[in-house]
Amino acid sequence: MLSRIPLVAGGGDDEETRRPLPVSGMLGAAWTLGVGLAALTTLTLVGWIAAPRGAFGQGLPGVFRAACQVWLAAHHAGFAIPAGRVGLLPLGLMVLPAALLYRAAMWMARDADLRLRLPARLPKGSPKERASARRRAQLVLIAQAGISLAAPYALLAGVIALAARNEVTRPFVGEALLSHFLLAFVAGSLATARTIGPWRSMLRLLPERARSVVAGTAVALSLLLAAGLALVVFAVVRNLAEVQRLSELLAPGFVGGSLLLLVELLYLLNFVVWGMAYISGAGFALGTGTLVAPTGVQLGTVPALPVLGALPESGVASPWTMSVLAIPFLAGAVAGVVVARVAPTPQFESAPLWGFVCGLTTGLAAGVLAALAGGPLGGSRLSAVGPSAWEVAVSVGLEAGVAAGISAGLANWWLIFHGAQVITPVRGAAVIAKVAEVAGRVRPAAPPAAPPSRHWMDAAEDDTRPIPVIRADWADEHTLAEGAGDPGRPPRPGVARPGAARPAKARPAGPPRRDIVDETDDRGGHVIYVDPYAWDRDP
Repeated sequence: MLSRIPLVAGGGDDEETRRPLPVSGMLGAAWTLGVGLAALTTLTLVGWIAAPRGAFGQGLPGVFRAACQVWLAAHHAGFAIPAGRVGLLPLGLMVLPAALLYRAAMWMARDADLRLRLPARLPKGSPKERASARRRAQLVLIAQAGISLAAPYALLAGVIALAARNEVTRPFVGEALLSHFLLAFVAGSLATARTIGPWRSMLRLLPERARSVVAGTAVALSLLLAAGLALVVFAVVRNLAEVQRLSELLAPGFVGGSLLLLVELLYLLNFVVWGMAYISGAGFALGTGTLVAPTGVQLGTVPALPVLGALPESGVASPWTMSVLAIPFLAGAVAGVVVARVAPTPQFESAPLWGFVCGLTTGLAAGVLAALAGGPLGGSRLSAVGPSAWEVAVSVGLEAGVAAGISAGLANWWLIFHGAQVITPVRGAAVIAKVAEVAGRVRPAAPPAAPPSRHWMDAAEDDTRPIPVIRADWADEHTLAEGAGDPGRPPRPGVARPGAARPAKARPAGPPRRDIVDETDDRGGHVIYVDPYAWDRDP
């Protein structure tokens, strides 16, 4: 395994022994390409031994070129052939390089001590500005790790694309560079994020609103893909007799049948995306001028692949097949509830807007998957195979967006006014505190009352407060000043000299009297008496 090679000695707490991140990324990229090509070359060599006059070329160089072409196809890099272009590549092949890249990125993060450089958690009570700065630093570090792995990986892939050329197939170098860079960047970023901290902490790297949209998009897309898989399985089981008949017509034998089954399994993810496109209403094609959709089926000559025997017959579809069009709306409704639960908003008009945004991002993701799952298989008639990316994106975006907007608005209203009793068993005290905070912003509390004045003149004008009473042990600042300035002068009766011990127990005060007004405390000024009848004596 990669973690047991001597390179792990560089990962440590000491800055002098820590290997730089670009160096670790280069070593991880080289390890991934080496292991992947070795595995595919072994499988290709077995096939060449079983059929030496096959399409592997002349001798061992042809075997290596074939392995390189399969490796490029695993990254969804197309080929140019004399009849046209090959772009319909199996998505199942991506599992091998993706798993190797993820493993290499995990080693790269440990080798460069990324977790020690930037821990995922902060001490409790940290200020919000510090948490935001740490979040930005974590995102920058994750992006740097992804680029450190993806850049050398893409450069090595360009060399492989040049070495894989022969007289029949010519890989597109530009597609090879881009596909290898994107796959390595995504796998490296995810692995680095997982190394720094758990997934729950890594999801908090995103702002709350973006996190809600991402969560809703993931839920909606997962439901659509699950429905597509169920549709594919149902179609194969229903037309199993036709699938078996096509397999018997090909008569591939044991070795050929095993390879044919492997190819069909590798294309299973493509068929799942085709099922999602069928559910959305856009459908998919099996050549120019063909369409397989819930509204109708129009087919021509189908490629000799047994699994394609599960396709429906040409003609108008039955009315019950139209019911599959409700699945995108249901997925959008569930996604809208997730958006509202993750980030409720006190503005009721904002919740449907964010739900619709979640539907648009779901449509965009579905369009990307449709573009990856389809492509040409040469020229002329098979130049268009699979779903149309923009049609799937528009269909899923509108269907899921409308449903998500409505459900997000309703769920947001329910969470603000009735959410505490419903979501307590699921999310606990954190959700209750969030809902209480949002409700507090929606219903502003009454302003706090001003603190009562402590001056006796203000108290005298307040009917709710008793007038202060002069007690024998009460002393003002003048008395204290007189006692402090003349030590030999005896203090007034009942007034203690500053610094003297106070009596052990003060005399209990009687009930307050409202007929006595303190006129001796002028607070350092002069007492002014106003005659209310002076106006009568003015000349």
